[in-house]
Amino acid sequence: MDTMSVAGAKPVGEIVDVFVIYEDGTPAHVQVLARPEPTLSRPGRIVSEEEYGARLQELRAGTAAHVADLEAQDEARHREDYEVLRGLGVPEANARRMAGYLGGQS
Repeated sequence: MDTMSVAGAKPVGEIVDVFVIYEDGTPAHVQVLARPEPTLSRPGRIVSEEEYGARLQELRAGTAAHVADLEAQDEARHREDYEVLRGLGVPEANARRMAGYLGGQS
């Protein structure tokens, strides 16, 4: 494992990786001096690297789904604006540019 060092400083012990999931579901990867169980800064539990990785994947999947939903909502708003502009007789190219709508093009 790579560790950061400061010129002239001597290590005080072995540094180990610890994986934590806090009560609110936040995962953390910390490096601590190898000693008996480290004291956590807030309520949580020490977990395996695999459990930590699984929690990260859950969070990433949730974020990706949320972003996809936001993008779909944004696309729907652009399409609605475009359709209103077209209904008012605005030429297609201008309506697309004004609404920021890129969908439905062949």
